[in-house]
Parts: sequence; structure tokens; C-alpha cells
Amino acid sequence: MLYHLLYPLADEFNVLNLFRYITFRTGGAILTAMVLSFVIGQPLIDWLRAKQGRGQPIRDDGPEGHLTKRGTPTMGGFLILLGIGVGTLLWADLGNRYVWVVLLVTFGFGLIGFYDDYLKVTKQNPKGVPGKLKLALQVVIAGVAAVWINQIGSAPLNTSLTVPFFKDVLLNFGWFMMPFAAFVMIGASNAVNLTDGLDGLAIVPVMIAAASFGLICYLVGNTVFANYLQIHNVAGAGELAVFCGALVGAGIGFLWFNAPPAMVFMGDTGSLSLGGALGTVSVIVKHELVLAIIGGLFVLETVSVMVQVASFKLTGKRVFRMAPLHHHYEKKGWKEPTIVIRFWIVSVILALVGLSTLKLR
Repeated sequence: MLYHLLYPLADEFNVLNLFRYITFRTGGAILTAMVLSFVIGQPLIDWLRAKQGRGQPIRDDGPEGHLTKRGTPTMGGFLILLGIGVGTLLWADLGNRYVWVVLLVTFGFGLIGFYDDYLKVTKQNPKGVPGKLKLALQVVIAGVAAVWINQIGSAPLNTSLTVPFFKDVLLNFGWFMMPFAAFVMIGASNAVNLTDGLDGLAIVPVMIAAASFGLICYLVGNTVFANYLQIHNVAGAGELAVFCGALVGAGIGFLWFNAPPAMVFMGDTGSLSLGGALGTVSVIVKHELVLAIIGGLFVLETVSVMVQVASFKLTGKRVFRMAPLHHHYEKKGWKEPTIVIRFWIVSVILALVGLSTLKLR
């Protein structure tokens, strides 16, 4: 919005030339989302606590230490979505269609998560929305986004998968690229959802991934940098750096209230939307496989659940003491802050590995 209002006046006021730079507007989005989260956070938490009463239901079969968290309000993801929405709408070029695709998935998945959280709170049942219905709704939203991305992009890149560390390799999936893209969005969404089990555990790896992809968006969308790094240029993708900046800023503000002991949980409102956002951005910039590296922590958490379920069904035995993976370490006696901080460290390492693919080709 500010870009459209102020940049046209740059001929009269030279200082407004700043609005032409994505880096400047990304910084503005970070600060806007962060300050908004700080200001609105406490009143929103107080309102959620008053409305929800007993807060998010805690699983009786979970780690014993989680029982002390009864009464903590959920739906804190609304605070993140508010920061992302305001930060992006204020600072991004709203004529860029990629921005609207990412907002569609982010807020669409956020609505699904909100409905899930609402059922959990009102019925005091940790199951929420039936899994098949939740997946069906995600498929519809992700499918629309995948088709839209395909229409915006140009051939052959819009139907192809790039491979990390190889500059000239393009795997042309044809029409199958659209269901694959939807799979990435849905997979990333549910992977973040599985990771969100401890105070502060999910939001920091999400911010690390968002910051990494903010840089990737900027480089991929810039012809000069893309040619220098020998990565595929995606016209218009650079604007998504503003969105990623807003996500980082909103995440910082949310972490202030979600740090152990959490005053609020993000709930599915936050986890489904944030994962979907990361998946959508990776599809647009053609770095889907790099997301699996940078977001490797989310992949590990998801795989731990799949292995646990498969092992129990096939052999009747469990590989982990409890899944997802962070609960396994809780059962082993690790303290919650220890697990959270060590998982953060793993996320930083994986992000550095993922970013190295930009140069090692």
C-alpha cells in the first residue's frame, strides 16, 4: 500500500525513492509486524484467556510435565497472522500476484487451523477437526494456489523441479507439477503443525526458514544476482522477501509471549498457516527441495511420526518412546528448554546447509 501511495511521489521527494528497494520495504515489514505484535499481544492474550476459560486441552497420554500447562490459551497464531497481514499489505507491491498467492494459502490454512482450535477449545477435545476434512480443505486451497502459480510462471520453469547443487538440472514434471506443488504446501503445513509441541519450539525454526527464504526470494527475483549465482531467475519472486520479513517480525513478537513458560500457544491457527506459507514460497522460487533441507527439523519430526506408526502397526513395537521426536527426548528425561534450544541449533545448521546450495553448484 505504501509502495503505491508514496513511490509515485519520488520525483518530488527524493527520499521516497527508498520505496523502490525491496530491502528497505522488507525492513519496514519486519519492524511493522514486530511492533504490532508487541503492542497487541498482551491485550489479545487476555481476551483469549477470558473467552477460552480452560484454554487448550492437554492430552492425558502426553508427557506428564505438560499437565502443568492447563489453562494456557491457544489461537495465538492469530497474532502472527495479524502481523504478517498488516506488514505485507503495508509494504509489499500489491500488484505482484505472487504476494496474493502466498496470502491466500497463509490465511486459508489459518482459517482451517482456527476452526480446528475452536472445536478443541469449545469441546475440550484435543482431536478438533476430523483429519480427512482438514486434509480435504487443505487440498482445495493448495490446489487453487498451485494452478495460480503455474499460470503466473513461465515455461519450462513453471512445470519443472530444480535440483540443489546442480545449476542446469531441470526435471520437467509437466501437469504433475501442480499436484506436487500442492503436496509441498500441505506437507510443510502439517510438518510445522507436528513440530509445535513445546514452548517456542516451532516459531524459531519457522523464523529461521522464513529469513532464509527471504534471502532466496531476493536473489532469485534479481536477474543480476540469479545469473551470478547460476540459479533460475523467477521474475517477481523478489517481492516475497517483504512477506518473509513480515513473517519474521511477527514471529519475534509472538516469541516474546510464547517463550517458556508460554503465555499463549500458536495452535493450529498458527502452525498450519506458517507451514503452508513456507511451502508456497518454496514452490514459487523453485526451491522445494531446499525447503526440505532448511526445514529439515520439520521433516525429522514428521518422519518420526511416520516411523512410529508404521513400526507399531507392522510389529506392535515402538521405535521412539513417544512421537513426534521432541516428545521422545522428553520421555528420556531431557528438560523442555534443553530440547527447544538444541532443536533451534539444529535449525540454524540446516539453514546454513540449505543456503550453501545457492553457491555450491
